[in-house]
Amino acid sequence: MNLPKRTPLQATAEARPVRRAGLALAAASLLVVGGTACESDGATPAGDAAPAASASTEPGDQAASPSGARSPDAEEDVTATSGEGDGPGKSSPDRTEKLVDGSEARITEVGEQHYVAKIVSKGAVVATLETDGHDAGLNANGMFVALTLGGDLASWMGNDHQGPGTFALEGDWKAKVTKVGELRYRAQIIGHDGVAGTLETDGHDTGLDANGVYIVLSNGGVISSHK
Repeated sequence: MNLPKRTPLQATAEARPVRRAGLALAAASLLVVGGTACESDGATPAGDAAPAASASTEPGDQAASPSGARSPDAEEDVTATSGEGDGPGKSSPDRTEKLVDGSEARITEVGEQHYVAKIVSKGAVVATLETDGHDAGLNANGMFVALTLGGDLASWMGNDHQGPGTFALEGDWKAKVTKVGELRYRAQIIGHDGVAGTLETDGHDTGLDANGVYIVLSNGGVISSHK
């Protein structure tokens, strides 16, 4: 699959939808750091601990997740990135989107390529994703959410793999997942021309928009993609 050459996009704990930032590679590679809003190990695959969003809490991302997974009724508001909140002077979101598990995301633009998405279930904020120079991602106990630098948001379930290992992703991408530390995994995103980017967690889930393919890597080593 031939992708147009793009600048390395650094996917971090913050992601953003729609302006298709494409697969950007940061520095030498796309280094994504903690991008989920629930427990960092965040929504890990069956058997994994409840996800802890950037903010090391774990409830939130789950909204209606698969059996055994918690629902976003959890009370904590976990942030998937460094900042949180709807942004300065913002009392209401710019738009609201329904997520695959029935919960909703309230998305606010707070700056250039800077978006905040609050995951709300039954009236309570259970997780927060924020982009600020990097896409963001979250594994909410089986429900994956990606937010891009352009403000686009996607949610899906399934199509996940437990690392370490090499796995086929959507869009003819492949991911080589390795464990590099406690709650720290690295995924090299590989295309026809070799490694196109790198996602890395460091206590937080992370996400990336790879030219229209959303990829989320949890700090528990679970990787999933959606097109």
